[in-house]
Amino acid sequence: MEAPSTGKPLRADARRNYERIMATAQAAFAELGPDVALEEIARRAGVGIGTLYRHFPNREVLIEAVYRSNIEQLSEHARELLETHTPATAYEFWLRDYVAWVIANRVLATTLKAGMDRNSPTFALCRASITDATSLLLTAAQNAGAVRPDIEPSDLMRFGHGIGVACETVPEAAERMIDVTLAGLRAESA
Repeated sequence: MEAPSTGKPLRADARRNYERIMATAQAAFAELGPDVALEEIARRAGVGIGTLYRHFPNREVLIEAVYRSNIEQLSEHARELLETHTPATAYEFWLRDYVAWVIANRVLATTLKAGMDRNSPTFALCRASITDATSLLLTAAQNAGAVRPDIEPSDLMRFGHGIGVACETVPEAAERMIDVTLAGLRAESA
């Protein structure tokens, strides 16, 4: 949860406030949706509304920061999975985590994307980050002979996104759909 760079480092108290606002906003967006009052986020974070606005001048900037942070965390998690599991297991865990992320963040992502230019730096950064992480996992699993060689990173992201959207109101169905998808993506030799 890096604070945006302004050329000078934030004071320790300002950094703590930024981090509290980000964590609180993430929880509030998940609980109440992206239209939650900014005053409510400030109250829950234990900061004044002026402090929130110093870091995030409007709702769109806050939503964008939370979304970017989520993507960065999800991408880093892909790398951690690959370091701690076999490529096949890391790839399977990743797909499950990605579907859970889509289910949890779809409203926030839809809100952000509706107001964001597809060529914006944030959109490009998020797209590159998640694509790179997916590619890293998929390539490792393919090289290990666990996944069909004709699958591309965008295919895997589409499967994950599709399952997440389809299971948003019935999350208990996600695991079954993931299992079917994984079975279809396995290399014949696996």
